[in-house]
Amino acid sequence: MTNIENKIFSSYQKDAALYDEIFDSEGQVKEVYQKLFSLYGEHSIEDYVNLNSKAKASFFNQGITFQVYGDKETKEKIFPFDLFPRIIDPVEWDIIEKGSIQRSKALNLFLWDIYHDKNIIKDGIVPMELISSSDNYLDQMKGLDPPEGIYNHISGIDIIKHNDGKYYVLEDNIRCPSGVSYVICNRTALKRALFGVFNHYQTYSVTNYAENLLDLLETVKPHGVDIPNTVVLTPGMYNSAFYEHSYLAKTMGVELVEGRDLFVENDFVYMKTIKGPEKVDIIYRRVDDQFIDPLEFNADSVLGVPGLFSAYKKGNVTLANAPGTGVADDKAIYTYMPEIIKYYLKEEPILNNVHTYHCSRPDELKYVLDHVHELVIKPVDEAGGYGILIGNKLSKKEIELAKEQLKANPRKYVAQPIMSLSVHPTYIDETEEFEQRHVDLRIFTVLGKDKEFVLKGGLTRVALQKGNLIVNSSQGGGSKDTWVLKSI
Repeated sequence: MTNIENKIFSSYQKDAALYDEIFDSEGQVKEVYQKLFSLYGEHSIEDYVNLNSKAKASFFNQGITFQVYGDKETKEKIFPFDLFPRIIDPVEWDIIEKGSIQRSKALNLFLWDIYHDKNIIKDGIVPMELISSSDNYLDQMKGLDPPEGIYNHISGIDIIKHNDGKYYVLEDNIRCPSGVSYVICNRTALKRALFGVFNHYQTYSVTNYAENLLDLLETVKPHGVDIPNTVVLTPGMYNSAFYEHSYLAKTMGVELVEGRDLFVENDFVYMKTIKGPEKVDIIYRRVDDQFIDPLEFNADSVLGVPGLFSAYKKGNVTLANAPGTGVADDKAIYTYMPEIIKYYLKEEPILNNVHTYHCSRPDELKYVLDHVHELVIKPVDEAGGYGILIGNKLSKKEIELAKEQLKANPRKYVAQPIMSLSVHPTYIDETEEFEQRHVDLRIFTVLGKDKEFVLKGGLTRVALQKGNLIVNSSQGGGSKDTWVLKSI
């Protein structure tokens, strides 16, 4: 298979300046995609429209939705899904997986250190001011030992492929990384719509995530517990990721609870049931730090459990992820990741960082102010793509406003070069054609006691608007199934 000869891709336009995942620089279909390209080419656009509609109906019927928080209202939307999958070959995946484990382990060691001996600070690698000024650094966690020394049980690492063909990490997410349920649902929807294509590829399963997550969580159970009782703690049905919370609880075979379903007595956590109180040992929490316990953090919180943090400090319950992990989520800490990896693991980073300017450094702030038009400006503590400014998309007035924001609170912002995310053929409803769209990849890594697990097939997120570089679902993005091929 060489040129675009089949019906379904007949109008596909390639921008030579962008790194296309399935076509090489000469317009040839890359070997790993040739069979898939041929199989999809057997369908007409009309066939594909019908299949796409069935996939949407499947998502709707399963309640696969997310919340978008706007200025005036909150909307619930079906998660946009594209039926043409992304393929990652075994050699590339090996690099991604090893690099993800490396970062997760290094971040865990970093968290232990900054809440205990602070050696990395004493040795001048990371400045204390950067730690202490983070909104997510919790004084309450100082000297506290989480079960088996694990802070970031679940990590979501966002990577891109640049137009140089290399992978780069955009950011690390270890507070409450979301999106893994969509990985699994994407696979299910694609199998229902186009089951035959799977017969031609040997791909890893993604449906084993829940069992591995539960298995690894149980390795960090409180001491003295033989058979731990695990629950998923959700803020409730109006949270943007509630579908995921309920899905994970169901597939792990554990209870989904809200704060009002739990109580603490004598520093142990219990769940209210129709049969009476039932002790809880592990809580996979999807509630932010400040809301988990009104007695310790935000006194106005109705989402948490009074006394929960006291039970945690006594070692009577495991919280995953541990409170205070968000300090390592801080995008200013990201700038130190190569040094953090070398310091704790004595290894070179496997995955590249994107060069990042932290605006709290006067010389770097000056550079950013002079080059806003060619940089991406990011708040250090936001998620979901909120607050990101892409310099070459801003008007002169917006650039001046951005400069004022940077000068008013430089600690809050980092800046990066505008990276050219790779593109992937994506079906666009409005044009009823396949078009190039930018993609990234979120990798899910789980750490337990002396073991780890990486889901072999992360969440490929797609910026559905032409030219857009922000792929988050909250910003109108969608997703694709991601196939990691087995070695033959």
